Amino acid sequence: MDVSASLARLLVLAVIFVNGWTDAPNAIATAVGSGAISFRRGAALAAVCNFAGTALACLFFPAVAATIEELVVFSDPRAAAAALNAALLTIVLWAAAAWRFGLPTSESHALLAGLSGAALALGRGAAQLNAGAWLQALAGLALSLPAGAAAGRWLRKQLRGRVNRPALWQRRAAALTALLHGAQDGQKFLALLLLAGALDGGRPASRLPLALLTAGVMALGTAFGGKPIVEKVGSELASLSPSDGLAADLGAGAVLLVCSLMGLPASTTHAKVAAVCGAGQSSDRRVMGQMAGAWVLTFPVCGMAAFLLTKIMMG
Repeated sequence: MDVSASLARLLVLAVIFVNGWTDAPNAIATAVGSGAISFRRGAALAAVCNFAGTALACLFFPAVAATIEELVVFSDPRAAAAALNAALLTIVLWAAAAWRFGLPTSESHALLAGLSGAALALGRGAAQLNAGAWLQALAGLALSLPAGAAAGRWLRKQLRGRVNRPALWQRRAAALTALLHGAQDGQKFLALLLLAGALDGGRPASRLPLALLTAGVMALGTAFGGKPIVEKVGSELASLSPSDGLAADLGAGAVLLVCSLMGLPASTTHAKVAAVCGAGQSSDRRVMGQMAGAWVLTFPVCGMAAFLLTKIMMG
């Protein structure tokens, strides 16, 4: 087996673990922040639901994976291996750095930036971007913020004073959000596993075993929990009552569901943070500024890092 292909497989698994560790906790952040569930129980709940969502998405939401698979067309396996490894290593480093400061970043954005930078490093002769797939991916990511904020704000108005036992419903909504996160991001990283598996020209792998592998690794990362991110999103970002937290969870879940059905790769992080801001009674501008700064930096930093790493790997 080719060393580059083996490295790509390992890096994909590392990215899946990091995604579960740093991104999936967004699903339970508001439930933990409002006291509806403890952090440990929330992490366990999110892990189970992420596993289920990732596994089920293989059957019901294949379009998201197809979009990611078609983003870049490579002319030879060596170029594809260098680009994929550079993009994956960039995602791991960026997500780990953001976690260190408790900032929720989008692995979806980092993935697009990494692939863009790697493709530019290879040049048109070795890599070509698929305009249609990129427009779909960018549309999903662009919609995540405004749609999440609008959904959270609207649901807050609809639910105010109408929900009995909001803590119970918030736990259920957190479980649903984690399920839909698994469906969205699980498909993205399943696509990367399929791309990594094709690098050595071997027999195409079956999707179901790879989906189960993706689900298991993501669930493991989620079980470890990203407590700094949970605290940042669930407690520091905005003031939320249990009813407001329920509105944020349902709003983010609605965005993820619609985007999954349309085959659009959405950002779970952006949808959830926007829904929290939309549903919250007041938002901390300092925390919002920290998150916005990290998001603005994601594309240029990850793109440049993948560009340089691809140049190094290509020798």
